[in-house]
Amino acid sequence: GGAPMKLFPAAGILTAAALLLSGCSAGGSQSGPPPFAPAEEDRLVVYTSHKEEVWQPIIREFETRTGIWVDVVAGGSSELLERLDQEREHPQADVMFGGGVDSLAACRDCFEPYLCSGQEDILPQYRSEDGLWTPFSSLPVVLIYNTRLLSPEQLTGWQDLFRPELRGRIAFADPGVSGSSFTGLVTMLHALEGGKETAIRRFADALDGRQLAGSGDVLTAVAGGSCWAGITLEETALKRVDAGDSIALVYPREGTSLLPDGSALVRGAPHPDNARAFLDFTACYDVQCLLAGQHRRSVRADVPATDGLPDLSDLSLLDYNAEQAGRDRDSLLMTWAFYLGSGEEGQP
Repeated sequence: GGAPMKLFPAAGILTAAALLLSGCSAGGSQSGPPPFAPAEEDRLVVYTSHKEEVWQPIIREFETRTGIWVDVVAGGSSELLERLDQEREHPQADVMFGGGVDSLAACRDCFEPYLCSGQEDILPQYRSEDGLWTPFSSLPVVLIYNTRLLSPEQLTGWQDLFRPELRGRIAFADPGVSGSSFTGLVTMLHALEGGKETAIRRFADALDGRQLAGSGDVLTAVAGGSCWAGITLEETALKRVDAGDSIALVYPREGTSLLPDGSALVRGAPHPDNARAFLDFTACYDVQCLLAGQHRRSVRADVPATDGLPDLSDLSLLDYNAEQAGRDRDSLLMTWAFYLGSGEEGQP
């Protein structure tokens, strides 16, 4: 590995130089054609569900190193995957960058397998069986609570979500819209005893018919105190803790999942070679070293652990099969919708 290459800051002279070098446009799709339109073979279209602070430095650096012009279309993972499905006859995108790999697996018809370079450096638990996705970072599911409203002993695991005092006070996003909520739901079903349907019914009842519109709302509701506890991902929770919110996170005692988010090559991509180069880049040593600054865990064996995060060996881990979860997604969401009712009456 050696020392990771220093990536450009998001602003300043280096960026100006990078713009000149690669014709990079910060928002790609929104900015209209560049004055000197790059040749078709020098283009790449990336759909991403990552926040701008995650994708921008990576894409800037990729453009600078390769001279490829990247168009970025940002949105929610479910929304972008639906768009890819609608565009299957005439694909517009080359790469889907972001989304839990269970969500990517649920849309396997939109993608074609590709094994990125450096595969041997990726930890075995994060590899795709058939190369359908390239893993990007490891995102454990966590429970969070408002430290002013709950004490640590009141929330230690999944079972505590069924306490009577928490009924109607749990922040959970619609799993049909939020990939992280879907992963959270499947993780909980793995962790709880008894059948899936019973667990879904009990949890829908614990929510009292309320689900939130998106994953960001979970953090806002718990930080603001309108909900006392919630289900989210480690990285998202740590960002809010860092920002000074009254939130603490819990790794559930019955177990959590370590699902990676990832990237995938769009089937019939207009620029497939550039897409493969981008997938290689997201999993390369330099980019994976950046993740620590974003509270994310690398999927590579040769990247040092992120400071301040519990060691994976200290967590109780469940076996989460992303392929299986992807296959079960539709039937699980139907069961969920049935027990939650329409969910409308409880919307805040």
